[in-house]
Amino acid sequence: MHVVAIVQARMGSTRFPGKVMEDLLGKPVLTRDINRIRRAKRINEVVIATTLKPEDNKIVALCEKEGWCCFRGSENDLLDRYYQAAQTFDADAVIRITSDCPMIDPGIVDKVIGEFLDLGEKVDYVSNTLPPRTFPRGLDVEAMTFRALECAWKEDNNPTLREHVTPYIYRNPEMFRLHRVANEADLSHHRWTLDTSEDLAFVRAVYNHFGNDWFTWTDALHYLRQHPEIMEINSDIRQKTIE
Repeated sequence: MHVVAIVQARMGSTRFPGKVMEDLLGKPVLTRDINRIRRAKRINEVVIATTLKPEDNKIVALCEKEGWCCFRGSENDLLDRYYQAAQTFDADAVIRITSDCPMIDPGIVDKVIGEFLDLGEKVDYVSNTLPPRTFPRGLDVEAMTFRALECAWKEDNNPTLREHVTPYIYRNPEMFRLHRVANEADLSHHRWTLDTSEDLAFVRAVYNHFGNDWFTWTDALHYLRQHPEIMEINSDIRQKTIE
């Protein structure tokens, strides 16, 4: 099975334009994100999926510089961008990770993919984001069959949901076989994603402590338990919801 991680990235952002190219220990946020994802052992290929807009030429240029696979597609129909990228790179399994998760953990990526592969034909979609959420926000991983993605691409007629790729799948459990990956403890109150300047200040504080992008999510958790004041940096930020 050809396992392809597709990482959505664009310069446009309602709350924080250009966030994926912000500096994080001397490298763009996107570089830190991809560095960590590429350490996952159960991924065969990583593809950055960006848009056709001229402003995203910066992302394409970074991909060319780093030697990363890149795909350009629709800006707002992200479901179509994922489907076309998955088809282009012959994905049997599609792993969805976003570019605003610079603390993504390769061990968790492998755990989600591992459960997906072990369950085989018993599942269409596996994720650590299905409710109730137990992992910190920013460690989100979704794994799905190409068939499930293709079905959503064909059947989902809601433009708002298509902006978020997978709602059609996980909101229709009668059509798709879902599996939830859970952590032993509920750590869902942790916010490790990047959507605002406060989030960036938080992520920078963690990265500055470790001085590299090799730390694990449990390393970060241990540090934050010793320094709860770091968590206060972005504690007032609320995640946008899907209507």
